[in-house]
Amino acid sequence: MRYGERLAEVEAVASVGSVGDSYDNAMAEAFNSLFKAELVRNRGPWRGIDDLELAVAEYIDWYNHRRLHGELGLIPPVEHEALHADTDLARQTAGA
Repeated sequence: MRYGERLAEVEAVASVGSVGDSYDNAMAEAFNSLFKAELVRNRGPWRGIDDLELAVAEYIDWYNHRRLHGELGLIPPVEHEALHADTDLARQTAGA
């Protein structure tokens, strides 16, 4: 319920891909593959859940703030998001 409300707040549309559509979850699957390769396989095994939780938090921070993404023009996701927000705000302002 909250998920649907949040989508409506930001005027987003939930995925409507057909079953078996290889593009429907491509970004999520790509992230999961990288996550497994870069963190789980390369840095494990883990001594316990606390170690794993910390490693995941550190990985997500690195992935979002410092990792350069080829699909985003070799900038981190946070930078891409900021550029998108600035562009979106400029469009809204111009249209007002």
